[in-house]
Amino acid sequence: MEKPSLGQKLRYAFDNTLSRGTIALIAWLALLSAGALVSLSLIVWGFGILPDEMAAQKGFFDVLWMALMRTLDAGTMGGDEGGWGFLIMMLVITFCGIFVISTLIGLLTSGIEAQLDELRKGRSQVIEKNHTVILGWSPQVFAILHELSNANQSQKDSCVVILGNEDKVTMEDEVRERLENPGRMRVICRSGSPIDLNDLDRVSVQTSKSIIIAAPQSEDPDSEVIKTLLALTNSPRRRSDRYHIVAEIRDPKNMEVARLVGRDEAELILVGDLISRITVQTCRQSGLSVVYTELLDFDGCEIYFKKEPGLTGKSFGESLFEFEESSVIGLRKNDGRVLVNPSMEMKIESGDQIIVIAEDDSTIALSKKPKPAIREELLQNAPPPFAHGERTLILGWNWRVPTLIRELDQYVAEDSVVHVVSEQEPEAIEAALVEQGSPKKLKLTHEHGDITSRKLLDALQVTSYNHVLILCEDGLDPQRADAKVLITLLHLRDISEKSGKPVSMVSEMLDGRNRDLARVTRADDFIVSEKLISLMLSQISENKELNAVFTDLFDPEGSEIYLKPATHYVEAGKKVDFYTICEAARRRGEVAFGYRLAALANDDTRGYGVVVNPAKSRELEFGPSDKVIVLAES
Repeated sequence: MEKPSLGQKLRYAFDNTLSRGTIALIAWLALLSAGALVSLSLIVWGFGILPDEMAAQKGFFDVLWMALMRTLDAGTMGGDEGGWGFLIMMLVITFCGIFVISTLIGLLTSGIEAQLDELRKGRSQVIEKNHTVILGWSPQVFAILHELSNANQSQKDSCVVILGNEDKVTMEDEVRERLENPGRMRVICRSGSPIDLNDLDRVSVQTSKSIIIAAPQSEDPDSEVIKTLLALTNSPRRRSDRYHIVAEIRDPKNMEVARLVGRDEAELILVGDLISRITVQTCRQSGLSVVYTELLDFDGCEIYFKKEPGLTGKSFGESLFEFEESSVIGLRKNDGRVLVNPSMEMKIESGDQIIVIAEDDSTIALSKKPKPAIREELLQNAPPPFAHGERTLILGWNWRVPTLIRELDQYVAEDSVVHVVSEQEPEAIEAALVEQGSPKKLKLTHEHGDITSRKLLDALQVTSYNHVLILCEDGLDPQRADAKVLITLLHLRDISEKSGKPVSMVSEMLDGRNRDLARVTRADDFIVSEKLISLMLSQISENKELNAVFTDLFDPEGSEIYLKPATHYVEAGKKVDFYTICEAARRRGEVAFGYRLAALANDDTRGYGVVVNPAKSRELEFGPSDKVIVLAES
């Protein structure tokens, strides 16, 4: 290779400086302009071509100043007088000025536009503290923002920062369109990749209060979530304090790896299992969906942790009666264990926290009134539950169905039946079920068919089933999948109305806007969507301890939420306060924290008759169809 010449080296150096942007271009323009002005001024002054009246008064710097003024204002030469040599030189200086000023304006305009474009790309640094960071952009973001805005209504200045792969302006426009009332909460969007360390620094994850990792809409969302966890926990620039990370995992096989990466800094939600458990539990108990919604969102009652020194030394069973406007449901022991509905004899020790359902943490206070006498004569001994076979119809097929069948198998009695109807090939269904494991109690059958066909639905005799689940099909885009579910749901509602027989239905919607179109008509007409996951992500981002509570509540092992006949606890038709209900439940090892009135079961303005955390001194009269909401092991 030939040695580069001096000219090539200079040209290379010149090219490198130009690549540095607008400032470098302006610097070269200034240097070129200064050289031209000095050269032309030397010619005018050195060759003595100034007019006679100027020659004796002006030195070189006076000529240079005069040339500079002509450069900046082309109209200055309009009144010049002198010889042709002077006039020609002034004309040349003016032309240089026109070139310099027009070029400078162009450079400044281009530079400002480039900076505005850079700002619109969302690449600037976020300077915030104690804020919530959402990593990833998906439809879940809007439900998360809605819940966080409700949670932070009492804060003067709350902030949520979103880092997504979308254009910053696009994200901001969608947030403004979908988030109707953010209240005092500020939402800041930045474009970037959640797995890029520089982009993570740009949204100030080091000073954040909590971090939510939203799973992307891709074929393998878990890999993206795990890589984001790695970027956060293994960054050389990470903070010394532990992060508070909340993330969702779709495939159980990836859960162990995610735990290894997130360690004790990440609260992980196994989405497939969770939605399957919620679907199974809500389809088997009318009204349970309303209870879950009440506990998971930030409207109405929520779950809180609180230290109450006044309870030290008392048993868990005694603590149930110490609050008028709050419902104790568990304990967080001093060693970190979270116990939902522990033994009634368990003592509350110093440092323990109670887990309570309350409208707000400010309402959690020991009652100053003495506990009223329990009306022993109204207490009832519940008969043992009679287990009978159940018939369940599943319309549609997706990757969660095998898990759903496994969960359903843990609840139903022997001789129960589940029938699956979908357009999925029978061989694929068989393979998926074999991988998950055959059910022990359920007898499983399936047939091929279009779930939107009214002829098929009529032939299935859906009113003969105890529960009907309508699921989104795999392989379809969200809007097409939701459209099929919506059509099927409308057919089933019409069949139920014309037959006069209510059908317990749980349907699935992928897009929250379609959920609004398919408005719930009854408490046992529940629509499951990704919003449930968004609610949990939001709750746990505000309090990481809640993950252990939700895991316990939705797990078939241990205590769960049940709606049981009120007549199993107290005599029907007699006025009774909720203290007596709580005592009846306590004697059975259960925690009562609400009720459902059958007369309001179809009134959506009254929560379908469901009341969570009622005032305990309020007297009620239960009918034979009313229910008590309890935490129990069965």
